[in-house]
Amino acid sequence: MQGLFFEPDTGVRMIIRALVFLIGLWTASRAGRAVAENWDGYGLVIAYTFLLAWVMQFLHHALFDGPMLSPLFFGIDFVVLLIVSLAGFRYRRTNQMVNNYYWLYERTSAFSWKDKD
Repeated sequence: MQGLFFEPDTGVRMIIRALVFLIGLWTASRAGRAVAENWDGYGLVIAYTFLLAWVMQFLHHALFDGPMLSPLFFGIDFVVLLIVSLAGFRYRRTNQMVNNYYWLYERTSAFSWKDKD
């Protein structure tokens, strides 16, 4: 992901970087949803996102000759992926609570629910 923010590219490399970025975001979202699907907690979401950020670092190193062990770029990757994976987790958990316990909860937004009155 660091290439999208810090390195100028043109042409096909930019398209490939954008595809890698989108695949990373999609994978983070799916990881968050998978953790929620198994009724696990936020800790597992963070662990999976940490591993995914490490994989993204490797992909940028292998495909685009980026730095492999850069704490700054890893931190940026981790934070962006964590936001997306937590959003996927919370979206799925809201759907679970509202659909499975429809007599107890009602949806207040895409990411939250409340007790029925």
